[in-house]
Amino acid sequence: MKPLVLKNARIIDPSRDLDETGTIIVEDGRIVAAGADALNQGTPDGAEIVDCNGLVATPGLVDAHVFVGEPGAEHTETIHSASLAAAAGGITSFVMMPDTSPAIDDIALLEFVLKTARDNAVVNVYPAAALTKGLEGHEMTEVGLMKAQGAVAFANGRYSLSDNRVLRRAMTYARSFDAVVALEPRDRYLSETGVMNEGLFASWLGLSGTPREAEVIPLERDLRLAALTGVRYHAALISVPESVEALGVAKRRGAKVSSGISINHLTLNENDIGEYRTFFKLSPPLRAEDDRQAMVAALKAGEIDIIVSSHDPQDVDTKRLPFSDAADGAIGLETMLSAALRLHHSGDVPLMRLIDAMSTRPATIFGLDAGTLKPGAKADITLIDLDEPWLVTTAGLVSRSKNTAFENARFSGRAVRTYVGGKCVYQSH
Repeated sequence: MKPLVLKNARIIDPSRDLDETGTIIVEDGRIVAAGADALNQGTPDGAEIVDCNGLVATPGLVDAHVFVGEPGAEHTETIHSASLAAAAGGITSFVMMPDTSPAIDDIALLEFVLKTARDNAVVNVYPAAALTKGLEGHEMTEVGLMKAQGAVAFANGRYSLSDNRVLRRAMTYARSFDAVVALEPRDRYLSETGVMNEGLFASWLGLSGTPREAEVIPLERDLRLAALTGVRYHAALISVPESVEALGVAKRRGAKVSSGISINHLTLNENDIGEYRTFFKLSPPLRAEDDRQAMVAALKAGEIDIIVSSHDPQDVDTKRLPFSDAADGAIGLETMLSAALRLHHSGDVPLMRLIDAMSTRPATIFGLDAGTLKPGAKADITLIDLDEPWLVTTAGLVSRSKNTAFENARFSGRAVRTYVGGKCVYQSH
């Protein structure tokens, strides 16, 4: 592979608190230098030189919460198609949830995912494994063996575990292997009949609501058990300010906890549902505008650690139904960055913090070889045009599923080139 020189780029690297115009030099898939003084080392012989004037160069984005249909539902998304969608969104690494059919709960299935990703994916795919067999919450999986085989976290589906004893044992076991337990705090019994945020708007639409307590109660339980066991705990998807408050209390008590929020909950609210638009039926549900603003402020302050796409492909048969009957979820790999840039353009969140939340910090939480442009690091790089206007159309989406919450949205800013290991895997034009 030829050496690569990206010159005249605005380099933003949160791992070094770096924001300056300079050059990135890549050889043998690794970064040799990145910064204003990089050219002092000279240009490697035979290098491909790219003039990045007007572009921002960041560590490749890391999406820590992605659902893929393979194995079991390849018609919605394969590992290959998800990787192409990720590359188009500037994402060079993603963590794949174990919610497949069958669930990723043993070594054989984990190896299937890793091999399929090696053979077919254009970006780095890191599998999360199931914490319990079949994601059913009754029997622990072989956490130690699967972590040694390459599982970067242990998740357990779209609802919280209901058996506290099983969860305590699983957390204790996971701590022995320094494994991350990444759970969605969602109480099955409080949320199973709700289809949107509980409140006045749900009443107007005549739809059953999910109270915020459906998230806060299991989260507070999880945080208590995380403190008791000493495990590294990640609240995968939070959506209300009370959850931020609970996490803050746990952090002050010394618990090893972190949290993520989907870009949907930072840029959309319950009013976007409008007249029963099922592409806005999500889990957790879109909240009120006051909640959204509070979560944006918490992200800016670093109280919420990371942003995820929560990419959740659904086909036409499960989405084009009455709102109450439609499946939860929206795709998001291709729109996460552009939607996040809305927060930059509005002045709500600094660009450095956004890139940190979508690259450096998720890489740190899950122990990935990503999220930095330090010399010696793998050359995963995203080139971003902050101002390029574009319109989201289903025809223009790479993902096999088209259930985007941003259909016909007008964005300013997108990834124009994506490099994985120094190789260009996506170029917009």
